Amino acid sequence: MPHTYEYPRPSVTVDTVIFSVIADDLKVLLIRRGVEPFKGAWAIPGGFVGMDESLEDAARRELREETNVQGVYMEQLYTFGAPERDPRGRTITVAYFALIAADQREIAAATDSDAVEWFSVYNLPPLAFDHASIVEYALTRLRFKLDYTSVGFQLLPKKFTLTELQAMYEVILARKLDKRNFRKKVLSMGILEPLEETKMEGPHRPAKLYSFTEDELVAWPQHPTMGGEKGPLAGLMGRRSDGA
Repeated sequence: MPHTYEYPRPSVTVDTVIFSVIADDLKVLLIRRGVEPFKGAWAIPGGFVGMDESLEDAARRELREETNVQGVYMEQLYTFGAPERDPRGRTITVAYFALIAADQREIAAATDSDAVEWFSVYNLPPLAFDHASIVEYALTRLRFKLDYTSVGFQLLPKKFTLTELQAMYEVILARKLDKRNFRKKVLSMGILEPLEETKMEGPHRPAKLYSFTEDELVAWPQHPTMGGEKGPLAGLMGRRSDGA
């Protein structure tokens, strides 16, 4: 016999902030809502959790149904539960963020969205619900994790140049890094495998291609050349160009 409860039951949703680096900019994938509330407004992909599915299964299903994105890196971000965040009633959302490499982007609108588009995280349109706060929180988490995990490599193709690697860090942090120090530190960590291939970058000589030595997300080991600090940006981190 089903249990009955004295207390009201809030609805539970999942929302996913999807990042990718496109044309030297950090982009967020948004859908234009085709249904109320906020019909016609831009939002991050998401929806209600089914009674028989886990939170992560629901997040991946909504991502696939609304944007055609699947099989990408995803992790749980935070739970947002302000009482008035959804005009339909008491709704708690569990947010995720996902990272898509340049060679994985194949998106399409579906279900309750009538358009899907990439926007610069630094120039977003007005967003439905509290999604602006969720995107801001996701960006903060991504920046924080750059310095102690390999999460940023999820945004790169399988083969990349050191210029592309540094550009990925710079666009997320919104600040320039010293080229020589960055390369010295990242090469000293033993996390990159040099390949016998090159890639033309502008009019100069071909640049060497590298691949990441691990297949999955890893935490950086402490490295003696960094004085016990973690990450290729240890010692390089400073104030961002926006002053934060």
